[in-house]
Amino acid sequence: MTSDFAAAHLHLERACHYLRGDDETSRTARAALDILIDAITAAQYKRPPADVVEFPRAATQR
Repeated sequence: MTSDFAAAHLHLERACHYLRGDDETSRTARAALDILIDAITAAQYKRPPADVVEFPRAATQR
């Protein structure tokens, strides 16, 4: 099963929208959600490691 990072990102953004109060708890929760959103965004756009093909030595010495 794969994660749906786009959906998770959307729901976290909505949670930030609902926590728009000026109280300390709302500010702290928004800050925590911002960290989660950053982590989700990084995971969403992470590329798999690439296979590196080594060139023959004769081709690189020309």
